[in-house]
Amino acid sequence: MRQLQFDFEWRITLVTLLLLPALITLGFWQLQRAEEKAQLQASWKQRQSQAPAELTELPSEPEQLAYRRLVLRGEYLPGRYLLLDNRVRGGRFGYEVVGLFELADSAALVLVNRGWIAGDPARRTLPEVPELAGPVELSAHVYVSPGEPYLLAEQDLAQPWPLRVQALEPAALAPLLRDISDAPLFPYQVRIDPGQPSALAVAWQVVNTGPEKHRGYAFQWFTMALVLGIFLLLRSSNLWQLLIRKRSEV
Repeated sequence: MRQLQFDFEWRITLVTLLLLPALITLGFWQLQRAEEKAQLQASWKQRQSQAPAELTELPSEPEQLAYRRLVLRGEYLPGRYLLLDNRVRGGRFGYEVVGLFELADSAALVLVNRGWIAGDPARRTLPEVPELAGPVELSAHVYVSPGEPYLLAEQDLAQPWPLRVQALEPAALAPLLRDISDAPLFPYQVRIDPGQPSALAVAWQVVNTGPEKHRGYAFQWFTMALVLGIFLLLRSSNLWQLLIRKRSEV
């Protein structure tokens, strides 16, 4: 019976040795992303089960702030709101509307994301945003961005209200808002709960890609690595011929 023999072709071997670690690394990276997304979902559920707190009762650490439920008492500053540009929902172009909400005791100025509103796809006109006048009580939760926003260009904050912006940058907005209110700006976005006064179309996503999808991606990368390894083995040895011969002898 013939023995298993190897004859590695250096080009194929080199390409395989370069690709195989990359594919395996991508697979483990997707598993890590799946774990991170699962932790975010668990954090969301745990924080949503807690009783809502006043803004002054919140911890200062971002990790402890994320998804914390809030109760806000105060009123929106009339005509002062931002439009987060290019927010697509159900295939339709639109904006997320972020109002400036001043607490009743002037303890803080809060960026309250009221949800989504349809916009003009041609971008010639801004949407008519319904405003809520007078004191109101809102329930919401704190949203802590996982990283710095990606901007296509430097944002123009010198335009008239409402401000159309790519993303919220509280630190950049703070100097501009000093001319509007003496209250300090709360440094995180607050997302309104569905059904609240002034809420628009609200359907907040905890994660844009669920952990199960990342696990599916990981399976694909590992499968590609396995196929590549099998290809190298069969291409560089007589294993296939031995298997065929053994089958014919049965």
